[in-house]
Formats: sequence, C-alpha cells, structure tokens
Amino acid sequence: MEIDANELNAKGCAVVDSDLRSITPEWIELLIKPVLDEGYDYVSPYYLRHKYDGTITNTIVYPITRALYGKRIRQPIGGDFGFSGKLATFYLDKDVWETDVARFGIDIWMTTTAVANSFKVCQAFLGAKIHDPKDPGADLSSMLHQVVSSVFNLMEEYFPVWKEVSQSEAISTFGFVYSVGLEPIQVNLEGMIEKFRIGVKDLSALYELFLPREVLGLLKGCAEKARDRFSLPDDVWVKIIYSFALASHRKLMSQEHIIKSLTPLYLGKVASFVIETWESTAEKVEKRLEELCISYEREKSYLIEKWEAEV
Repeated sequence: MEIDANELNAKGCAVVDSDLRSITPEWIELLIKPVLDEGYDYVSPYYLRHKYDGTITNTIVYPITRALYGKRIRQPIGGDFGFSGKLATFYLDKDVWETDVARFGIDIWMTTTAVANSFKVCQAFLGAKIHDPKDPGADLSSMLHQVVSSVFNLMEEYFPVWKEVSQSEAISTFGFVYSVGLEPIQVNLEGMIEKFRIGVKDLSALYELFLPREVLGLLKGCAEKARDRFSLPDDVWVKIIYSFALASHRKLMSQEHIIKSLTPLYLGKVASFVIETWESTAEKVEKRLEELCISYEREKSYLIEKWEAEV
C-alpha cells in the first residue's frame, strides 16, 4: 500500500475481504466513487447480512463505536473499505504496522482512526455480504479478543476525543438500498446458554473484581433461568461491556485475561438476542439493534465518570 499510495500518488484506494463470495465489480466503484467525486476520505461498507451473522459487530463493535465517536457507521469491521490517498498517507505515518493492530485489529483501527481524526466519512451500500458462514455459538474467543482489545486500546488513545461526544449522527450513504437473499446460519442455542452458565459459575470470583454488584446478581439469576425465560437485558449488557473496558483501562490484570473472560457473557447476550428475535424479520431486528445502540449512548456518562476517576 505504501508504494501505491505514496509513490504512485493514488487519489483513492480500496481493500476487500479475502473470503467474499458476493463481491461484484460495482463494489469497487461504490467504495471509490465517493472519494473521487465527493471528497470523502473514508468509505465504510454497508450491506445486508443474516440476522445472526456478525454478532460481535451487532452486540459490541457497532454500538460502542457509535456511542464513543458519534458516527453511525453500521459495519465498522466489515473488511471492505475505500479511502483517499490523503488518509492512506496518514495511516502509513502511524507506528502500528509491526504490532497486533496490523495483524488482527486493522478494520476497527482504520475506521476509528478516520473518525477520531476528523476525516470525512460515509458508507456505501454493497448489497449482500456472503462469505464463509460462522456459527455465532462456535469458539469465537480468539476473534472476540482480537477485536475487543483493539477497541479498548483505541479508547485509551482517543479518550480526549470521545469524552466530548454527546450524541450520534447518521452519515451519508451511497448506493441504492435493496432487499437481497441471504444464506441461513445455523445457531447452537443450547450450547451458547450452557457456556454462559458455566462461565458465570467458574469465573464469578474474577467478575467480582470489576463488575457492579447488581450486574453480578442479574447474571447469576439469568444463569438459573430455563431456556424459555432466558434473557440478558440491554442495560445489563452495556454495563458489562463498559465495566470490561474500565477493567482494561485500570490494568487490573492482563488485558487478554480480562477480554477472554468476556466470551461466555457475550454468548449469553447472543443467545438472549436469538431467543428474542427468532420470529423477527430483518427490519425488526435492525430496529431492535437500534434500541441496543441507544442503551450504549445512554450509559456513556457512566463510562466517562468512571474512566476519569481513574486518571
């Protein structure tokens, strides 16, 4: 990228995921055209996915990025982006290319760096994202750690930026939004609930170090419920994510240990979401995710207060 962007003086660049099965030539135009014709620096992808695809994005990365930085970028770790030559040069000047960011967290780093440094951002509708499907109940511990650690590390770097953001706003969307067919995703609901229950039991001593007492009580109560009554409310989930971010900020233990202990709680939230939306259309699911995002924004003052208390 350094040779292309700097030595060739490229006006625009695009990158796409390697496992895509739905890419078309139009994708490249949609990712590059806003840069060349409209003066945008960063074009994030916006596509339709199965309601149980991208659960890390839906339950953590999209809502927290939106709450922190104030831009409603629907797929901040989508893997397919367009960006200007100016932004490419800015990226290259950052000292991250020999770190874990370049290997594991590059998507959220690119998005957050663009937004936090006031580059002009938008999104482009690309249709369906069809790639190698992943069961949200499968072992996603490594992926969760890679993404969430990147989010938390960026929170450290850009605290002076996100503490001043009080609300979110929509960004421009290019391309015509239309309905698409999506491949089904298998969900092991019982397996997710069982891993949640085991985690709450086996990791309770660790959780007691940084989760609020009322949250711990609700988690234990949730673990005892039958499947048809299993539910992890949004306000509890948001407090969990913010408490994990604060634990990382305080360096209570190794960040890897902290974030990997989030896995069973994440599976519990996904299971709760699946139960709640099993009969819901994609449109209703998106409205449900909007409610979750609002919870993240509402609780942000709690995060800032606790974060500043540790400075």
